[in-house]
Parts: sequence; structure tokens; C-alpha cells
Amino acid sequence: MHADKKRIIIKVGTSTLTAGTSKLHLPQITALAQQLAELIKRGDQVALVSSGAIAVGRERLGYPALPKSIPAKQMLAAIGQPRLMNVYEQIFDIYGLKVAQVLLTREDISDRKRYINARNTLESLLEQGVVPVVNENDTVATDEIRIGDNDNLSALVANLVEADLLVILTDQEGIYTANPSRSKDAQLIREVRGAEIPKEIWEAAGGSQNGLGTGGMHTKLQAAEIARRSGTEVVIASGLEPQILQRLVDGEALGTRIYAVVDKLESRKRFMLAGAVPRAGIRIDAGAAAALSEGGSLLPVGISEAYGKFERGDIVRVKDPAGKDCAIGLVNYACEDVKKITGKRSSEIESLLGFAYGDEVIHHNNMTLLG
Repeated sequence: MHADKKRIIIKVGTSTLTAGTSKLHLPQITALAQQLAELIKRGDQVALVSSGAIAVGRERLGYPALPKSIPAKQMLAAIGQPRLMNVYEQIFDIYGLKVAQVLLTREDISDRKRYINARNTLESLLEQGVVPVVNENDTVATDEIRIGDNDNLSALVANLVEADLLVILTDQEGIYTANPSRSKDAQLIREVRGAEIPKEIWEAAGGSQNGLGTGGMHTKLQAAEIARRSGTEVVIASGLEPQILQRLVDGEALGTRIYAVVDKLESRKRFMLAGAVPRAGIRIDAGAAAALSEGGSLLPVGISEAYGKFERGDIVRVKDPAGKDCAIGLVNYACEDVKKITGKRSSEIESLLGFAYGDEVIHHNNMTLLG
């Protein structure tokens, strides 16, 4: 990867994939694949959050008259999702890109164990140069576990993998000071900085800051607010603009650019410190402490003791030989399992436990150094 490599989440909505029609617009998807291939060739890591399953399902059934109920939408998603993935698979393959389907619900992000599973899967795919195609698991999601829209899902995915940039592609050039279809005086808002997004911009996006707005540009601004507070820069721009992705990544002033409030490392540190399991942790030897300081992962061979009570996916503190907190991170193994592999080589994990979640007790991607 090049020195300025970026981890980028790209969200494409149904209106972008269909180019405003009632079915998938294959030239549009081909242009998207070409741009993603160019980014990956340059060394960037890219994930795609894609809508469109319900629209594809409706097209496949010949546009039937259906009730606007959740079961009807879930049925359409079940029909459309594999067909949508097949289209991505065939078109992306033209440019040498491999794709993987990742379906998520809110529980996959809020539950610790499922969070670490989702994060590790996405990390592995990105490191292999595979493009994860993420969508909400509409077929099984209920009101209680639905994220609700793919704008917010894209922000949660950006948070999950600590993305540098979230690009939300839409059928508008960005956020305007007023509805451009109704006001000839509407001006494109080029950038948003500062700790708070101004009230006027929330209102211009079609809703109030209290969340009463629904759909459209308002949900995109909600997503931007989530992402920017996790250290991710956001751009809302037109998916119909030629070579939009390369131009945005290169810093061209297109769309509305919304700057992050904190950097990624600070965001990760705050998240982990707030969620650490009390009176539990791992003590390590001097060799492991040195390895961590150089960016390494925590392996069982370097562990001296696991104490307290924690489960896989919990956040625990790591203490050096002097008893000082030197790191904090998401553990791949529960405390009782760590005790069984303490001081052992990673190659022995499966024989000792009967299973393995990886060579690392805490992977460096899921860790923050302290002190």
C-alpha cells in the first residue's frame, strides 16, 4: 500500500444504482466497479454499502402490487439480494475484483461477541483486497434489531473498521441551503467544520436535529454525524458525477465534505476506555510489552496471567510487568480460555481449547496503547 493509503466506505443508494429508473442500470454499476478497481490498485482498502435488494426483487417479480408491509419488503429482499450480488460478482470480476457478501443487523454491532466477529471478518476481507458488499439483513431483521437505513449502516460500518473516509453517493450534488428543486436560490454547502453541525444545515437537510426527519438527505446527515464523531471524514456527493471517487479521494472540492471531530486513534481510545471490563485484565511479560509498543499483537506466549472475569469480545486492560496499564483491547478469548493457553505458542491453541479464533489473544487492529 502507498504511504497515503486510505480505508474508504462507499455507500450507494437505490437511486444511484438504478440511475433514477425502476431497474438496475448496468453501465452505472460498471463505472462504479472501474473506480473501485482503480482505488484498490492505488493501495486503498474499499468496502461497499449497497442498497438495491428490494428494488431488484421487485423487478424480478415483474413489479407486482404488494402491501407496504415488513414481510412484503423482506420477501422482496430475499429474492433481490442474491441477484444483486450476482450482478456485482459478474461486473466486478471484469476488473479483477473479488466481492464478499456481508449482511448485518443492529445486534451484530451492539453485541460484543458479534461485533468482534463482524469487525474481524471485515478486516480480513479488506486486508485480502476483497470488496465487502454490506447490506442490512432485511430478510430476518425486525423493528427491534433493524438499523433502518443504509445511510446509518454505512456510518456504523465506517466506525466498525475505523475508516478514513465515508463517501455517501446520492442523486444530488450534496447538501444545499434549501431544496434545489423548489428554490432557485439554493446553494451547495461545500464543507462543514466545527464541533456541532449548525441547526441551519439540519433544517436544510429536510428535518430537525431532534431526529424527526425521515429519509432523504436527513438520514445522510445523521450518518455523517455518527461517522465524524468516530474520526471518519464524510463526503455526500452525486454518484452520477464522472470518476467521482478518485476525484474525492484526491481532495477535489465536490459535494459536501464534513470533517471529523476527533481523529481515529482518539476515538478508539475513548470507546475502549469507556467500555473496559472492571477488575479484569491480562498481565504480560517484558517481551510482549516490547512487541506491543512496536505495533504487534498480543500472543498467548507473552501472557503471564489472566484475571477477573471477561468473555470473548469484551474490552480488557493489559498490564506490563510493573503492573502499569500499557494497552487496552478487544479479546478474542474468554478469561478461562486465556488461562489455559497462557505462555503457550499460538500453534497449540486449538489442541488446548478444541477450537481457535485466531493466533492472537488481542489483535493489534483491536488494540490501543496507553501511557
